[in-house]
Amino acid sequence: MKVIILQSQIHNFVRQLTNSAWRVLLMAIILSICFIFLYSCQSTVQRNDGVINLSLWQSINPPVNRDVFNKLVDKFNQTHTDVKVKSIFIGQPQLPKILTAVVGNAPPDILSFDPQLTGQFMELGAIRPLEEWLEKLPLKSEISPNLWEELKLDDHLWSIPLYTSNLGIFYRPKLFRSAGITQIPKTWEELREAAKKLTIDRNGDNRPEQYGILLPLGKEEWTVFSWFPFLLSAGGEVVTNNRPNLTNAGAIAALQFWQDLLKDGSATLSSSERGYEEDAFIAGRVAMQITGPWTYIMKSNVDFNVFPIPANVKPATVTATGNMYLMKTTPEREQAALKFLEYVLSEEFQTEWSIGTGFLPVNIKAAQSVAYQQFINKKPLLKVFMEQIPLAGARPIIAGYSRLSDSLGRAIEATLLGESPNKALKIAQERLDTIWDSK
Repeated sequence: MKVIILQSQIHNFVRQLTNSAWRVLLMAIILSICFIFLYSCQSTVQRNDGVINLSLWQSINPPVNRDVFNKLVDKFNQTHTDVKVKSIFIGQPQLPKILTAVVGNAPPDILSFDPQLTGQFMELGAIRPLEEWLEKLPLKSEISPNLWEELKLDDHLWSIPLYTSNLGIFYRPKLFRSAGITQIPKTWEELREAAKKLTIDRNGDNRPEQYGILLPLGKEEWTVFSWFPFLLSAGGEVVTNNRPNLTNAGAIAALQFWQDLLKDGSATLSSSERGYEEDAFIAGRVAMQITGPWTYIMKSNVDFNVFPIPANVKPATVTATGNMYLMKTTPEREQAALKFLEYVLSEEFQTEWSIGTGFLPVNIKAAQSVAYQQFINKKPLLKVFMEQIPLAGARPIIAGYSRLSDSLGRAIEATLLGESPNKALKIAQERLDTIWDSK
């Protein structure tokens, strides 16, 4: 059954690839198989010291954040005599490696990955539900309650949160002052007006040297992720009763707003699939950018600040949650892995991890700790993201999320390139209806 599901998922993916892209992916899968085979051979060496050695696959970037994580893994290993965790960085492409490992019965013990892939892993029978373990864990009451919804599917909790964050709008205060803007935008209309004032064509060639805001061009997840706060703020949704629903009024309004910014001439598009890059913002070519506290802007020398996503129907943003799965292995290994997952949720881990990386702590005691409060007092803009946590919604967790995201991303990209929101979403909805009805 696992093989059939995997073949179906790969087949759907392959149809969207060029021959060149497929050759690259095929080579990556072959290398992944070699990687998994060599690692599994290594991990099956018999140990006689009574220690359970676990593998943890992660793709934490940038490297400085990975260093913080690995130091915390080392701390766990130093304080546990019966369990040792080996943190293994898996590069791109990550999903083929993981799927190959699962189908080949050589999965890691713990996997750090995006919660939006929960449905795919669940269909493959690759992960263990965690609600029974969590209900017995006193630590659960210390975790921010709104985070669990993003990790739930079919009434089961399938992972734990490693970190959380959300999106805001970074801006250049000097450029705001130069444009005579004294109040940060709180509504969509105010954001639109600010973007107009911040767009400057200095030589009159109709090609502004400075734009009000950067919008991400592309159809991949970063574009969908960046657009989601506007969808939620407009009261929109993309799933109703476990089926795609892209043509609702909120979704149309959110796409129309992005298109209006472009029609005004006050937004510029990123390079394709590079909407997360901050070069234009740092260089002063754009005055505002949608991103989160993990951004390199935080480490730059330019002037910057951040404000919440402006509201339409209601204030909203979207969670950026990293999570950890307990993979199906053996009862003994799974019990050992749960000790590490408990450590990840702890105040100790979350305090050090959040201070070291800029992500927000998932543990309430960590957020309230003296060390973390001292940290955010030095970086007060983090308070904007902390205050948005109760307002943050999540992208849907459904078995077909990758197909939903692909169709939605195509609709967003088409709208940014000139298609009407109604037509772009209608085409995407028809594509998804065909997929869902053929299941």
